[in-house]
Amino acid sequence: MELFRNTNFDFLGKKWPFIILSLILTAAGLVSLAFKGGPRYGIDFKGGALVTVTFSQRPPVDRVRAALAAHGLNADVQEVQGKNDDIIGIDVREDKALQAARQNIVDSLTAAFGQPANGKYNINASGAAALADRLRIPLQAASVSMNDQQLTTLAASIIDYRNQHSGLIHNLDDLRSVPGVTSQALNVIKQQTYADSLAVVKTEVVGAKIGGELQRKAIFAVLYALGGMLVYIAFRFEWIYGAAAVIAVFHDTIITIGLFSLFNKEISLTVVAALLTLVGYSMNDTIVTFDRVRENLKIMRREALEPLINLSVNQTLSRTVLTSGLTLLTALALFLFGGQVLNGFAFALVCGIVVGTYSSVFVASPILIFWHNFLEGRKSPSAAPPPSAPKDRAAAAPKTPKAPKQNVRGGTAKVK
Repeated sequence: MELFRNTNFDFLGKKWPFIILSLILTAAGLVSLAFKGGPRYGIDFKGGALVTVTFSQRPPVDRVRAALAAHGLNADVQEVQGKNDDIIGIDVREDKALQAARQNIVDSLTAAFGQPANGKYNINASGAAALADRLRIPLQAASVSMNDQQLTTLAASIIDYRNQHSGLIHNLDDLRSVPGVTSQALNVIKQQTYADSLAVVKTEVVGAKIGGELQRKAIFAVLYALGGMLVYIAFRFEWIYGAAAVIAVFHDTIITIGLFSLFNKEISLTVVAALLTLVGYSMNDTIVTFDRVRENLKIMRREALEPLINLSVNQTLSRTVLTSGLTLLTALALFLFGGQVLNGFAFALVCGIVVGTYSSVFVASPILIFWHNFLEGRKSPSAAPPPSAPKDRAAAAPKTPKAPKQNVRGGTAKVK
């Protein structure tokens, strides 16, 4: 499929606005990174406990911070955007007892926002096995005929219902729709349990040592990818092609990381995966353009380099628009509808595809032209020196022929 045919756009004639835009984005990103002390790493890299909590009615974030600070917890509380339910992510960085951070958070929030237990069991904080153990004897005492297999199935159905409703049962009467919950069983559940107004949805705990090792490996993975591609392109084309492509990809990566800093987004392992995807995608787009440039150089050897690159970009324009456009639509769909987990991954792809597409034309290609002009300037012969002036006027004056000698008899003597 070909969208554009016989186009003749002067891409390189409009390179300076894009180069200036790249310089502005790069400078803004580097300033933001310097001001914030580097990228904002996620739990995967910096270590700590990430606890995601859902509330029946979300309290203000300031109250959540105050409740955790009252129990001596150093926490970074953030509202999770784009969720219909009330969820707050709590990032706790503790030097000791990271595994106990989850329970400390639950105890702190329960004391501030939870309901009194009154000797009952919190159905929003238990698993299927613990819930079955809690209900076994009360169900037998209430003459509810149910064997162990049926009780295990009932408890698992209740937990599944809770998970389908954002990890929180708001009202015990809602359990009437759960298979196996009869009126008698529901009465026993109401007597033995209660539905607290908050619940822990997800917990992640990473030690600082593991986080630092993951951070180093992520940086090396990106650098190894760039180095390997530089070697391949230098071998397949020429070294200047490889250098131009790697500079363009490095430019894409720096701008993407800078945008993460400007928008205060976390860099996690999924974001590193997106950056590696971006490196490969942008490099592939650049190689396609360079390959067409190399083919045209063999056909039109006397053509100047800039119009030849313009021609090559126009010839690959259809392919670039199709691949970049369709990939961008997919990344936008992930960014808009993929949820919080894929938000960073999709954001990196969206930024990388846009920046990587124009860098192949307006960053990598001008580097080739600059290097070509530099070599041509070195090869051009120097101007010839002006001829030296004569030493004296006698040497400079032309010699006049001597007049023929007269014969004494009036004839003309022969000149020998």
